[in-house]
Amino acid sequence: MWSSPAVCMVCILFGMICNVKLVRSQARLAARQTNVTPAENSKLEEDIQKVIKEIHSLSAGNTRNFAIPFSKEPLNLNMYYSILSNLNSLLQPLMKEGFFDDLPKILVCLLSERQDCGLMAELTKTVSLEMTQPLQMFFSSLKSQTCTPLTTEGETRSFFGTYLNIGDTFTAAFSGFQQMFINMLSNLTLSENLTKILSSLLDSLAANVLHFTALFLDTPLDYVRIALEFGIEVPSPDEQDTCKQGDLKQLIMWGLKHNVSWSFGMPLVDILLETFLPSDSGPECQIPSSLLFQRSASQLNNHTYVNYEISCDHRNLAALNDTLCADVLMGLGNGSSLITFCQALSSLSSSQLALVWSNMCYIFKALFSPLVTKSSDCVVGDVQPSAVSSPLNESQLVSPSALRRAAREASSLRQLTCDYSSWVNNTVDAALVTFCSDIEQMQFVGQVCNNASLMKKLLSDPKNRWLYAFCSKSSAGAAYLVSHFCMYEQWLNQPAQVVDSALLQFCLSFDAPRLTSLICEHTGFLMLLISNPDNWPLMPNCSGLSPPLFTYPELEPDDCRYSEWHDVMQITTAILSKCILIDQSGFAREVCQNKTFLNSLLQNKEIAWLESHCSTSMVSPPPGPTQSFNLAAWCDYHNWAEKQVDDSVVGLCWQNDQVTFQENVCCKAAVFEKLLENPLNKWLTSVCTDMEEITVTPEVCKYSDWTHPIIVDMTDLALCAEIDPQNFTSKVCANSTVLQNLLANQDNTWLRRYCGNYSVIPTAGGQTIQSVFKASEQCLYSNWITSLPNATLLVHCWEKDQANFISSICPNAGVLLVLSWEPSTAWVSSMCTVYTNHTTYPNNNSTTTEPSDCASQTLIKQFSFMCPQYFIPDCKPCPGQNTVLQMIVRCWVERLNSRMEDLLTTPVTEVLNRAVVATVVILLAVEDSMGPIWQVNNTIGQSALTSVVDYLQRETNQDRKKVLLQCFGTVLSRLLQTSRGVNGNELFLIKEYLSLPLRSLQPVLAAAHISTVRVILQYYNSFKGTIQLSKEYQSTMVSVILKTHLATDNKLLLDLGSLLVAVSPDDINTFPSLQNNVNLLETINANLYRMSLAQQEAFGLWYSKIVSPSNITRGQQSLIRDTGNLIAYLPFHLFQHLSAAQLLDGLDVLQRNTLSPLKQDFIANKLIRTYRNMTAQDLIRLGNLLCLAEAQDLLVYKNTEVFQVIQEIIMNCTLSGLSVPSQLVSDLLLSNPEFKIPSSLSPDRLEEVAPLLPLLGVTFLNGLTTSQLLATLPVLSTVPFTPTQASIIMDKLLTNAQIPVQLEELGSLIVGVKTETLLSLTSDKLLSALKVFAQHTPARCRPYTSVFCAPEANAIATKLWGFPEVVSWLDNVEPLLRWTPLICILPRIPLLVKNLSNTTTKAWKTQQAQAIVKAVNTNTNQIKQNFLSLGTLGQGVSCQDLHQLLQADRSPSFVRKILALLRQQPGLLHTPLKRCVIEELYPLQFFADLLQDLGAEIALCIPMDIIRLFPAEMMDILRKMIVASPQYFLMLTRIQQEILVDKIIQRMNMYSGPFTEEEFRSLDILAPFVGDEVFVQVDRSFFTKNLNYLQRLCYSSSKMEIVARILQEPTVFGPVTNWTQDTLSVVGRFLFFLPSNVLQDLPLSLMTVGRVEKLFMSQRQWEDGDVGILCSNTIERKDVFSKQQFVLQFFLGFLKMNSLSLPPVVPTCEILRTTAPSAWTSSSFSSMSSSAFSNCLELIGQDQFFASYQRTEILKRVKKMYGPASSFSQSVIAQLGGIAVELSPEELSTLRLTERRGISALGALNTWNKRQLTALFTAVLNSTKLTPSKLDSSMLVALGHIVCGAQIAEINAFNNVEFSKAVLWLGKLNLSCSEEQMGALVGLLTHSLAFGLMSSWGTDVFIEIGALAAGLPDIVMSSLVKEQIEGISPMAMSMIPPKKFSVVFHQDQINMFTYEQAYALTPQQRASLTDVQKRAIDMVLTCWKRNIDLSAGLAQSHSPLCIILGLLMVLAIRF
Repeated sequence: MWSSPAVCMVCILFGMICNVKLVRSQARLAARQTNVTPAENSKLEEDIQKVIKEIHSLSAGNTRNFAIPFSKEPLNLNMYYSILSNLNSLLQPLMKEGFFDDLPKILVCLLSERQDCGLMAELTKTVSLEMTQPLQMFFSSLKSQTCTPLTTEGETRSFFGTYLNIGDTFTAAFSGFQQMFINMLSNLTLSENLTKILSSLLDSLAANVLHFTALFLDTPLDYVRIALEFGIEVPSPDEQDTCKQGDLKQLIMWGLKHNVSWSFGMPLVDILLETFLPSDSGPECQIPSSLLFQRSASQLNNHTYVNYEISCDHRNLAALNDTLCADVLMGLGNGSSLITFCQALSSLSSSQLALVWSNMCYIFKALFSPLVTKSSDCVVGDVQPSAVSSPLNESQLVSPSALRRAAREASSLRQLTCDYSSWVNNTVDAALVTFCSDIEQMQFVGQVCNNASLMKKLLSDPKNRWLYAFCSKSSAGAAYLVSHFCMYEQWLNQPAQVVDSALLQFCLSFDAPRLTSLICEHTGFLMLLISNPDNWPLMPNCSGLSPPLFTYPELEPDDCRYSEWHDVMQITTAILSKCILIDQSGFAREVCQNKTFLNSLLQNKEIAWLESHCSTSMVSPPPGPTQSFNLAAWCDYHNWAEKQVDDSVVGLCWQNDQVTFQENVCCKAAVFEKLLENPLNKWLTSVCTDMEEITVTPEVCKYSDWTHPIIVDMTDLALCAEIDPQNFTSKVCANSTVLQNLLANQDNTWLRRYCGNYSVIPTAGGQTIQSVFKASEQCLYSNWITSLPNATLLVHCWEKDQANFISSICPNAGVLLVLSWEPSTAWVSSMCTVYTNHTTYPNNNSTTTEPSDCASQTLIKQFSFMCPQYFIPDCKPCPGQNTVLQMIVRCWVERLNSRMEDLLTTPVTEVLNRAVVATVVILLAVEDSMGPIWQVNNTIGQSALTSVVDYLQRETNQDRKKVLLQCFGTVLSRLLQTSRGVNGNELFLIKEYLSLPLRSLQPVLAAAHISTVRVILQYYNSFKGTIQLSKEYQSTMVSVILKTHLATDNKLLLDLGSLLVAVSPDDINTFPSLQNNVNLLETINANLYRMSLAQQEAFGLWYSKIVSPSNITRGQQSLIRDTGNLIAYLPFHLFQHLSAAQLLDGLDVLQRNTLSPLKQDFIANKLIRTYRNMTAQDLIRLGNLLCLAEAQDLLVYKNTEVFQVIQEIIMNCTLSGLSVPSQLVSDLLLSNPEFKIPSSLSPDRLEEVAPLLPLLGVTFLNGLTTSQLLATLPVLSTVPFTPTQASIIMDKLLTNAQIPVQLEELGSLIVGVKTETLLSLTSDKLLSALKVFAQHTPARCRPYTSVFCAPEANAIATKLWGFPEVVSWLDNVEPLLRWTPLICILPRIPLLVKNLSNTTTKAWKTQQAQAIVKAVNTNTNQIKQNFLSLGTLGQGVSCQDLHQLLQADRSPSFVRKILALLRQQPGLLHTPLKRCVIEELYPLQFFADLLQDLGAEIALCIPMDIIRLFPAEMMDILRKMIVASPQYFLMLTRIQQEILVDKIIQRMNMYSGPFTEEEFRSLDILAPFVGDEVFVQVDRSFFTKNLNYLQRLCYSSSKMEIVARILQEPTVFGPVTNWTQDTLSVVGRFLFFLPSNVLQDLPLSLMTVGRVEKLFMSQRQWEDGDVGILCSNTIERKDVFSKQQFVLQFFLGFLKMNSLSLPPVVPTCEILRTTAPSAWTSSSFSSMSSSAFSNCLELIGQDQFFASYQRTEILKRVKKMYGPASSFSQSVIAQLGGIAVELSPEELSTLRLTERRGISALGALNTWNKRQLTALFTAVLNSTKLTPSKLDSSMLVALGHIVCGAQIAEINAFNNVEFSKAVLWLGKLNLSCSEEQMGALVGLLTHSLAFGLMSSWGTDVFIEIGALAAGLPDIVMSSLVKEQIEGISPMAMSMIPPKKFSVVFHQDQINMFTYEQAYALTPQQRASLTDVQKRAIDMVLTCWKRNIDLSAGLAQSHSPLCIILGLLMVLAIRF
C-alpha cells in the first residue's frame, strides 16, 4: 500500500500534466537570478543527479525513448516509494526556482529530442518515462480483473468494451435499479412550489459544477486545440485557386478559427446515451429526435471492424501560423504558460515540430493502450462466445471465423460484410446498410438501389426509410424504381396501408406530372395520401386546374347491410373501404366491435388489414343510430362563409348539386372568397362564370390564410422566414393560433427554435396579455360534434382539462375522423391512441376496462408535457428502461440548456462549448483510425449543418464563405444527404451557393459534390421567380457545371431546366450525345425561345449530329412537329431536304422560331411552287414568308378569292418595314386603278390601304384632302411614313383648326412636325411629345441618325432645360439626355447633386457625367466615400479619383466592384478612363485574375506587349469575351484587329494544318481576321455547309478575294457558269465578292430582276446589322458597291456586252428602294415617269454613292419638273440632299431657305466648296430676315457645315450662349472652315456665360466641343495638360493644320496621346513633324504601350516582335 507522500507525488505528476500553475513568474529556461547560494545550488544539482540515478536503476540503467514500449517486468513498489520520497523533497526548492513556469519549454525541448535541455529537463524526462509504468500496470491489473470470455466475434474485448458489458449479474442489478428509479419517478407527486425549489436547487448545482469544470478545463483546452490544429491540417485554396476537400473534423477546426458557433451539446449527449444506455425498445418506440442516430445504433456493439491501433506517424502537420499559437504570439492569447509554450514551438524547425507531435502521441498511446487494446492476459481456452443482448447479435451477419479473418484487412471486411447477394435471403441490420452506403457508395447504388426486390425488403425496416432519398439522388435508373414503387393503383386498392412520406416524395421527384395529375383530379386518392400527416407538406398546388372529381362511392343497396354478409369471401376491399368512408360509426359498431363477425371476415387473407384498422383506427363510438349519407348535410352552403370547408366536400357538392352550388357559392362573394383562401379551391375561378371579378393574389407569404388550418409548404414557410423576417416573427411567432396550425406539420418543428424568442406577446404598454382559461365554460365537448373548435381552443382543452378531454373525445370516432381532416387538429387521433386507457371487448352489450400497469409509459406521458418533441407513442407492451431514461435525460438536458443561458456567464459558456467541440473532434479522429464506433458523423451532422448555415447567414466576408463552400463542399454535401430531405437549413445553404460573387462561383461549384449541384439546380428551378441572377452569373454557373460535373453524370442536362438559356454556344458544342433523350429535347424546345440566335444555332448544330439527309427525306409528314423547335435551327444543308409536305405540316412550329433569311426564302418558294392551289388558310399560315415568293408564282391567284389575302399579307410586310421585291408591290398592290385619284377614296377604304401610303409616295399624299386625313388620323398615326411624307400630311393638317392638341396622338406622324412648331409649344406638351419621338426613329437628318434630328433635339432640349423643374422631369427627358448640350446642364448640377439617387440612374453622356461627378466630389466628397453608389455617373470619374480609390482599398473584392460598375455604364467609356484603369490595375499581383472582370471594352485597351504575354488560359478568356461582345473589337482599327487576332491564334497553335470548323467557330467574329495563309486553309466542307453563318461576319478586301476563289473551287460550287438558282440562294451576298470578269459569266437566265433585288437586299440587311455597321471602311464599301453596280447594270440591260443582252429596265420607285439609286445609270432616271421620280426624290437625295455626273443629270430632271432653284419649295429642298451640291453658288443664293428642315438637309452635306458655303449662309440670312446675332442654337445646328460660309465678323457676332448650345452637334462635323474661322468659333466659347477661360476647361468641355478644338490658339494648345489633351477627339487632331501641329505639340504632350488620337493624324501632319515628334508618335502607336511599368506585371522586357509589328503599323499609316 502506498504512503501518503507517494499519493501526493502522483497528484503532483497529474497536476503537471494538467498544467496546474503552482507558482507564477517570468517564463525562462536558462539559469535565473535567485537568492540561492552557490553551495545550495551545488547541493540541489547533486540531489537531482542522485534522484536520476535512482530512477535509472529501475530499468537497470537503460535510458528510455518516447517511442520505445515500456517493459512489463514486475514493479518493485518499495523502490518506487523511496524514489518518490526523495523526489518530493527535491521538488520543494525546484518550485521556488519557477520550475512549473519553465515546464512548457522543458517539455517542448524534450519532445523535440534536443540534447541541451538542461538538468531539470533530464529530471522531467526521467520521471515521465519511468513513473508511468505503475499507471500502466494499474490499468492492466484492472483489465485482467475484468477479463471476459470471447465475444461472439471470437475475440476478447478492450477494457472499455468490457466495462460497458461487465456481466450478467451487474446488468441485472443495474436493470433493477433502473426499474426502481422509473417507478419512483412515475409515482412521485410534487407540489408546484416544491417543484420550483427542486428545480432551483438542480439549476444551482448544475451551474456550479459547470463553472468549476470550465475553470478546470480553460487552459488545458488551449493545449488540446493546438495539438489538434497541428495534427489536423485544414485545407485552403492554393495558388491555382483549387482546394483539397476536407472532412467533418477539418470543417470543425476551420470553424474554430473563423468564429463558427458549433452546437454539439445535444448530439454529444446522444452519443453518450447510446453508448452507456443503448436503446432497448423496438423500432416503433424510438425517441423522435434521435432517429437519425438510431438508424446506426446497433453498430455500437459491433467491434469486428475496429482497428485498435492509432498511428502516430503524421507526415502532414500544419504550420505554426495555422494554429492558435499564431494569435498567442501576436498578443491575442491569455496565460503565461501558453505564451511560453508557443514561444518554444516557434523556435523549432518543421522536423522538430513533427518530433514533438509524434512523441506526445506516443506518450498518450502508451498510457491509454491498456484501455483500448484487446486483452492478451485472458485465457481463451475452449470457452465459447457468450450471447450479448444486442440487435446485431440477434441476427448474425457472418460467421465468427470469417469476421476474425476480416479483421486483418479493412477491404476484405467490407467485401464480407457488404455481401449484397446474401441480403436477399437474410435479415440485414439497418446499421450495416448504412455502413455499406457510406464506404462504397457506387457499389451500393448498383446492387441495392437498382434492385427493386432488395429495396422493398430493406424498406420494410422503418430505419431504412432514408433509402428513398438516397437512391433518388444517386440512382442511375430512376425510371426502373418508379415502375416498381410508384404503383398508384395498388395504393388505392389498399386504403388501410398508409403511404409513407418518403415514398411519396420519391415519386414526386421522378414522376411528378402523373402523380400531380392524379392527386389534383382524384379526391379519393388525395384523401388516401393526406391520411398520413407527414404527406401534407408534399401536396402539390392544384390551383388553376379543373375541379377534382370527388370519388364518392356508388353503393349498391345491399353493400353495407352487415347482417347480410354471409359469404365473407365475397366481401372485397372495395366494399369495406366504401363502408368505412360512408358509414364509419356503423362499421365500427357492427364489424369492429363484433369479435366473432370480425374473426370470420379475417378468414379472407386479402382483407387481413382489417384487423389493424379496427384495433388502431376505431374506438368506442358514441351511442346512437347510424346516419346514412345526406347530401344536404354535407352541402350546407349557408354555413360555408363562417367555417372551413374541406376541398373534397366542395368538389362533391359541385359535382352532385351544380345548380344550387352556382346560386349559393358562385353568386355569393363572401362564400366564394372564403373558399378561394384554400389554394386547392382555385379551380372555382374557372367554373364560377357569373362572378364579375375574381382576384387571386399569387403570393407566397399569405399570413392571413395561415390563421386557418391549411397545409403550408415547408419550403414556402422557410422562404418567408428568410425574405420577410419582420412580418414573419410578428404574424407567425407572435400568433399562437398561426404557430399551432403550422406546427401540426411535423416538418415545421424548426419553428420551435426559430420562434423561441417570441413566445410572449408584448402589448403597447409593455404588459403581457394573459387571459384566464375556464375549461368548464369553454370546453363544451358535446357541442363539438356539430361545431368543431378552433386549433387554439383544442390545445387549451387538452392541456387544461385532459381527463375530460380523453373521456369525451377519444371514444368519439366521428369527431376524431373530422379532426383528422384538418392539419392543425390531426394530432388528436394519435394522442388519443396513446392516452386512452380503454381496451374494449364486446360482451353482452357492455365493455370492460383494463388499466395499464406500464409505469414507464406513465412516466413518458408526464414528461411529454415538458418535452413534446421527445414524446414516444405506440410502445407495446411497454417502452424499455433505457429508452425511458434516454428521454428523461434528453428532456432534462434541453430544459437545463435553456435555463443555463441566464445562469452561466459568457466566458464559462465559451469554455464549455470549446470542450464539447474538442471532444467531438477527438472522437472523429479516433473513428478515423478505429472505425465508426459511435457514429459521430451521423449524429452531429444535422447540428453541424445548422451551425454552418447560421455562420453563413451572419458572415459578411465573401472570401471566407467562398473557402467554406469550396474546401468543404464534399462534407457539406454529405450533411445535406444525411438530413434525408429538404429542410430550411438545406434551402439556406443552397441559397448561399447562388449568392456567391461571380469571381468565386467557378472554384466553388467546381469543388461541389454532384448531389449538391443537383440540389442547387432543383432549388433554382423551384424558386427562379424570386432569385435574381445576372446572365453572366447564370452562364458561368452553367459552364462550370457542364465542364466539371457533366462527365460524371450527363443527366445533369435534364436538371438544368430553365438554366439552359444561359449555356454558351461553346458549351453547347461540347454536349454529350443525348439527342435521343426525349426529356432533354422537350426541355430544350421549351426554352429555345428565350435564347440568343447564337445559342439557338448551336443547339441546332448539336442536334444535327444525329440527323442525315436520308433521315429527313424518309421522315414522316409530321417530322417537324415531332421534333419541335430544334429543327428550325438545323444547318441549311440539312434543312433544305425537308419536303413541301413536311414544311406545310410543321409551318406553325417554324413560324414561331427565328428563321434565317435563307430558310425563309426556301420555305416560301418551296411551298408556293409545290402547291399551286393553296387555300386562304394556308396562305395565312405562311404569313410574312409569302412576301419572299416570286411575283409570277403569286399572280396565278389573281382574280381568285385568296388574292385579297395575298394583298393583305404583303401590306402587312410593308407596314412591318420588311423589304418586299418591287414586282410584288407594283403588280399586286399598286396597280389598282383607284389609286390614280386619291381624293376619290372613302375614309374606310383609305384606312384599309393605309399601309400602302408610304409606297404610293408624295404624289398620292398630295392628292389627299384634309378631311380624308382627319377621318383616318388614328390609323395613319401607326403607319411608318418617311419624314417628307409625314411633313406633307402635317402641313395639310396644320391648316385646319381641328388638329389634335395632344402630340402623342400623332404617332409616327410626329416626325413631320416642324422645328418651328416645336419651339412654340409649352413644356408640358413637349414632355408628352418626347415619348412619341422615342418610339419613331427617323433617319432623315444625316449624319445624325438618332431618335431626334439635330435641330429638333436642340430645340426641345434647350427649352426644357431652361426650366429649373427639369430635374424632376428626368424620367421624361431621359431619351433626350445624350443630345442635351452641356451648357444647359451645368446650371442644374446643384439640383442634380441634391437629388443624386435619381440622377445616378439616368443615361448621361460622358462629359455630362464628368461635370456632375466633379460637383459631387467638390460638395459632398461622395466619390471617395461611396464610389459604388454613383451608378451611371461612374463613367465620369477622373483618373485621379480612381487612383485615390485604389490606393485606399486594393482588395480584389473592391476592385471587382469598381469594374462591375464601369461595365454597367449606359454608353462607351472614354478611352483615357479605360487606359487609366489598366495603368492602375496592371501592377496588382492579381491582375491576371481580373481579366474577365474587365469586360471586353476595357480589356481591348490593354497594350499589345502585355497581351502577347498572356498564357493560353488568359488568351482563351479574352477570346470568349470578344466573341460575346464583338462590337468593341469591331471598333478597333483594322491593323489592331489583325495584330490582336494574330496573337490569339499563336496561343491556339493554328498556324499549321487546316482551319477546322471547331477553330473557326471558336473564333467566330475573329475568324476572318486571321492571316491569309491561315484563312485559305479553312475546311471546305464546313465552308460549303455554313455559308449562311459565314455571311454574317466581317471581311477585309484580301479575305473577300479568298472567299471568291473558294466559291469557284471544284469541291465547292465550281465555275460560275455551272451555278444554279439554289447556288445563288446559298451564296447570297458573297456574290459581290467575285471580280467583275467572273460575274459576267453568270448565266443570264439566273440573274432575273427578282434575283438581283434579293442580292441587294441581303447585302443591305448585313450592312444595317450590328456587324455591318461597324465593319466596312470607306474603301471596302466602295469596292463592294462597284460590284453591285456592275451586276445591276450588266444583268438589267444597261451594259450591252453582246446581242443577247437584255433591253434596259426602266426603274420604278419600288425597285430603287430594294436596290440602290446610285447603282443605276444616270439615263435611267430620265426615263422614269414624273410621279415615280417625285416619289423617289427623297430616297435619291439620301444616296451617298452618286458620282458627280449622275447628280448633274438628276438635277436637270428636278429643274425640269420643279422649275429653277429659286422656285424650289421647302419640301423639294429637304428632299434634294446630296443632289443640291451640283447647284452653282448663284443658284444657291436664290434658294428660299426659310425652314430649318430644308436648311438642315443642306447643312448636313460636307462636299460644299467655299463659294457655295458663302452663298448658302447668305441665302439663309436673307430668307429668314435674321442677323448673325439673332441665330438661335437650333438654327446654328441646322446650318451645320454652312457655318463655315460665315465671315469672321459674322462669326464674332454670333450669340455666345446660343453657339455654346449648338457646339455639341457642330463639334461632330468635319468642318471645312479656315484656321481663322475655327479660331473665331472657339473664341465664342470663352465667354463667361459659356465655358469661360480656356485654361479652366476640363476634359468634359473638350469632349463637348469636339472638332472645334482644332481652332484653339497656338499658345493655348501648346500649354494643354494631360486632362485637356485626353478630351480632344481624334477628328479634332486630324483637323489641326500640319504646320500648327508641329509647332504646338512637344514630345511630352505627344506621349499623352491615346492610340486613337495618334492614329488619326494625316500623312501631311506626320510629314511636318520633327524626328523627335515622330518617335513620340511611333511609341504611342507601337504596341499601344502607354506609361505602364511592365516589371510589375506579366513581363519584364520589351518584345522585339512587338516593336517590329509596331513599326509595320507606322509604315502602313505612312504609306
